[in-house]
Amino acid sequence: MEECRSGPKRMEEVVTEWNESIEKESEKRKAPELADRFVTNVPPLEDQSILRKLEQKNVKYGSANEDMSIMLLQSLIYLLPFILIMGFLFFAMRRSSDPMSSGGMFGNFVKSQAKKFTPSETQTTFDDVAGMDHAKKELQEVVEFLKEPSKFQRLGAEIPKGVLLMGPPGTGKTLVARAVAGEAGVPFYSINGSEFIQMFVGVGASRVRDMFKTAKESAPCILFIDEIDAVGRVRGAGVGGGHDEREQTLNQILSEMDGFESTMAVIVIAATNRPDVLDPALLRPGRFDRHVAVDRPSREGRLGILKVHARKVKLAEGVKLEEVANSTIGFSGAELKNLVNEAALHAAREGKTEIEMEDFDSARDKIMMGVPREDIMNEKERRMTAYHEAGHAILGWKLPEVDPVHKVTIVPRGRALGVTQFVPEEERFHMGETRLRQQLAMMLGGRTAEKLIFNEYSAGAEDDLKRSSQIARRMVSAWGMSEKIGPVAYRDSEEHPFLGKEMHEQRKYSEQTAALIDQEMRTVMLQAQELAKTTLEENREVLEELVRALMENEIVDREQLEEIMGPRQTLDEEALPPQKSEETTDESSDAE
Repeated sequence: MEECRSGPKRMEEVVTEWNESIEKESEKRKAPELADRFVTNVPPLEDQSILRKLEQKNVKYGSANEDMSIMLLQSLIYLLPFILIMGFLFFAMRRSSDPMSSGGMFGNFVKSQAKKFTPSETQTTFDDVAGMDHAKKELQEVVEFLKEPSKFQRLGAEIPKGVLLMGPPGTGKTLVARAVAGEAGVPFYSINGSEFIQMFVGVGASRVRDMFKTAKESAPCILFIDEIDAVGRVRGAGVGGGHDEREQTLNQILSEMDGFESTMAVIVIAATNRPDVLDPALLRPGRFDRHVAVDRPSREGRLGILKVHARKVKLAEGVKLEEVANSTIGFSGAELKNLVNEAALHAAREGKTEIEMEDFDSARDKIMMGVPREDIMNEKERRMTAYHEAGHAILGWKLPEVDPVHKVTIVPRGRALGVTQFVPEEERFHMGETRLRQQLAMMLGGRTAEKLIFNEYSAGAEDDLKRSSQIARRMVSAWGMSEKIGPVAYRDSEEHPFLGKEMHEQRKYSEQTAALIDQEMRTVMLQAQELAKTTLEENREVLEELVRALMENEIVDREQLEEIMGPRQTLDEEALPPQKSEETTDESSDAE
C-alpha cells in the first residue's frame, strides 16, 4: 500500500528533475550577449538617417582609418589606363618632331595611297591598245622623252609636265596611260582622285606632298591620277561656297606641278570624263598643257579591240569579227570587252565548246535591248505592242535617212514591252535637218500606228515622246533649224550648280521667245507625226502583214523584214514622202 502511494510522489520528482535539466540545457544554448564594441562599414550611398538613429539611442560611434596600402592600390588601378595612354603619346612624339611626317604617329594616315607598278609588272604596251591611233601618236612623244630626255634637253625643249586624257567612260584612258609606262619602261604610280579627300582638313594636301616626293625620288616615272575631277573642280563655286579640304588639296597639286624643275622627268597623266568642271588653273600651260581626246573607237578600232579580247576565248571558224565590228557602232572599248565576255557566257550556258556568231548576236541583244522578261500579256496588249513596234519598223525601213532595222520583237525586254533594234551600217559624224526630221517621224511611228488602228494613244510611247521632244527642242533653240527663230542659240542652261557652275539665270531670253520656241517645237513634232501617218497609210498592208508575223513568231529579223517589206529604200532610189509646208502647219496649230 505504501509502495503504491509512493509511486505518484516519485513520478512528480522525476518530472521536476526533467524540467530542470531542460531549462539548464536551454540556458546553455542561449545566444551570447552583444559585444560592447564592433566594427562595420557604412554603405557608400547611405544618407545621414542611420547616424541620427544611433544618436537617438545614445549609441557611441566613431571612424577608423583604412589601410593605406589598399587605398593606393585602388588609386593605381583607376589611373593605369591614363598612364598607358600618356606613355604611348610620349613615345610616339619622341620618334619624330613632326607627327604628320611619314615616320610620325599619323604617318600611315597621311601617306600617299598611290600604288606603284614596276617596269617588270607593267606589261601593257601600245600593242595591247587598239583603236586609239590619235592618242598613241600624241603620247609617243612622252615615251621618247622618258626613254631619252637628253634628245629634247639638248635643244632646250621642255616636255609637257601634264597630259590630260579626256573621253567618255570605258574608252580606255587608264589602259593607254599604263601603255605609256610599259613602252617607256619606267615606274608607274596610280591613284584615284577621291583617295585624296578625307574628313580631316590637311590630310589631302599631305598625301599630295608625299606622292610627289616619292615620284621625284623614282624619276623618271609616270604619275597617273584617275578621275581627277573628284579633286580638281572649280574652286570657290557652287552651293555652299566650295569645299575647304578639296580646295586645299587642289592648291597643293597646283603648287607641286608648277614647282617641278625643267629637267625633272616626272610626267603626270590624268584622266577625266568631265573636263568642263575642272579648274582653269589646272589646265593652263605649265601644268596640264597637253589635252588628248580619247573617243569611242572607229570601225578599224573596234575590230582591233575585238581581236585583242578574242585572244582569251576560243572562237569557231565561222565567226567574222568584221561583221561584229560593223554591228557595234558606238560601242566603247569596255562595252566591246563585255560583248566578248557575254558571248562566251552564252556559249557556256548552251554547252558549246566554241563561240559562234549567234552567241555574239545574243550578247549584243542582251546589251542593247536588255534581258527577256517572263511577263505574260493578254491578247489585246500583245496586238497593241505589235502594232507599236511595227510602226517603228516600217518608218525605219521606208525612210532612207534612218538607221536600218535589224530586229523587231514583242518579247518584253528590260523596261520595254517590245523593242525595235536599229543597227547603223556606217558611222556618221554629221547630222542634217532631213535626217533629224525622219528620225523624229520614226520615233513617233509607234503611237501613230496605235492611233491609226485603235483610234487611241497608249502610255507605252512615253519614252518616244521624251526623246523626240528633246531632239525637236534642240533643233529649234540650239541648232537654228527654224525660220522663225533664226540662226540664234537659245539653249537652256544645263550646268550643275553642285559641280561649280552658276545656278541663277539659267534662261537668258524673254518669255515671248520662250513661247515662240515652244510653238516652233510643236510645229516640228506635228510635221514629224504627219510624215509618220502618211507613210503608214501608204503601207497599210505591209503593216498588217508585219503584225501577223510578230503575233506568230514574236521576233522578226532583218531577212524576214526584207521578205515582207521588200528591199530597203535609199536616197538614190526614191524621193522622200511629201511633207506639209510650214505655213500650213502653223495655221492649223494656231487654229487648234
